[in-house]
Amino acid sequence: MTQATVGWDIGGAHLKAVLVDDAGNALQVLQLACPLWRGLDVLALAVDEVLTKFNLPQTTVHAITMTGELADIFKDRHDGVMQIAQLLALKLTPYQQFYYAGKQGFLTFEQVAQNTMHISSANWLATASFVAEQYKQALLIDMGSTTTDFIVIANGQIQSRGLTDAARLQYDELVYTGMIRTPLMALTQRVPFSGEWVNVAAEYFATTADIYRLIGYLDEAEDMSDTADGKGKTPLESARRLARMIGHDVQVAAMSDWVNLAHAFKQAQLNMLKNAALRQLSRGLLEANAPIVIAGAGRVVLKELAQQLNRTVCGVDSMIKTYSDTDKNWASICLPAYAVANLAVHF
Repeated sequence: MTQATVGWDIGGAHLKAVLVDDAGNALQVLQLACPLWRGLDVLALAVDEVLTKFNLPQTTVHAITMTGELADIFKDRHDGVMQIAQLLALKLTPYQQFYYAGKQGFLTFEQVAQNTMHISSANWLATASFVAEQYKQALLIDMGSTTTDFIVIANGQIQSRGLTDAARLQYDELVYTGMIRTPLMALTQRVPFSGEWVNVAAEYFATTADIYRLIGYLDEAEDMSDTADGKGKTPLESARRLARMIGHDVQVAAMSDWVNLAHAFKQAQLNMLKNAALRQLSRGLLEANAPIVIAGAGRVVLKELAQQLNRTVCGVDSMIKTYSDTDKNWASICLPAYAVANLAVHF
């Protein structure tokens, strides 16, 4: 390894870091729970853990992208970008550091203050730029723990209409629903249960992690976020939280009934994702045989979405260079970090 590069994706709930060599091979991949809304100390500890676990030469280059500036500990996005960048500048003092600013490229710390709006929430653009190097026609969908990105790539170019969070939300290019942290009350107002339509409580009783634990879609190693009630993550505890969503106690029905309810919530989320995908496909920019390229923690859900849309599905795994299948899987989950590291290698 003649040159080491670390790609950082500083999120509001997780910190993701990928160490690559000068050929873009992922050597180490790490995702840590990092609930930034609890304070910058949480991020500081997570950064320290990455630096401890990665064996980095002093010539290492650090490429940074972020979405954590949206955390409500900051007064606005500019403040968030600045505070995160100042913390990283301190922690990464011995190393070269560059901040990904989308179409502005990579910037030094000294350039951050004048470019916070370009740096803010640009991780999706790093992912899209990386994927567009291989797929000339595709609908890229990256489903994380909290949000899902929809990015049209046509003629080898990123065709997104929005660049800011506000614009991307307007165009359904950013949908606030994810594999783990989404409150179930955000998916639907009613669900079928025991042969009837029942109303859903507008209360933070359960999250999507609960339904995917019950269905068997959620790997324990990827299940890092706290539960809604602060209790455990067993099937029974997940079912108990799910029962509360429709005003029941878990003992009123069999476990198979709660699994069926979990599937109903999953379909409600799929309907949200499908509507966003159909909106992108309706733009007429993609050929009929253009694949759906999937990434993120929710790849298993996105495979079902692609089937419902009758589209070929391609994982990003084939684009990720690693020496182990474990690192390949985690790099797929942490794709913005892997992508920004690779972009920096060629910077």
